[in-house]
Amino acid sequence: QLQLVESGGDLVQPGGSLRLSCAVSGFNWDYYAIGWFRRTPEKEREGVACILPSSGVTHYGDSVKGRFTISRDNAENTVYLQMNSLTPEDTGVYYCAKSTYNYCVLSMGMYNYWGDGTQVTVSS
Repeated sequence: QLQLVESGGDLVQPGGSLRLSCAVSGFNWDYYAIGWFRRTPEKEREGVACILPSSGVTHYGDSVKGRFTISRDNAENTVYLQMNSLTPEDTGVYYCAKSTYNYCVLSMGMYNYWGDGTQVTVSS
């Protein structure tokens, strides 16, 4: 059964860091990109970052470049999102998703399986 399960969401102060995890199972991720998206009060769904697990190629949304890093652990079938220098604007529900293609783009329509999300709240 194909599954993506997010974890790691929490309440963190502005300027702090958090690492999210996405445990993937039920398919061979060598052929598909894995992406992180978020739903914030301002945006229904925004692309954050994606990665091709087979090659490590990554792509980031403009609002997180230089602050967030996506990575993968092939042995654990897990994709991580390291988030640094967090601001209140990063508050939202973060989802990981499986793409239907083997290239990395942050377009929701190109992802066909989604996790249930994990809540990130940045507040003092």
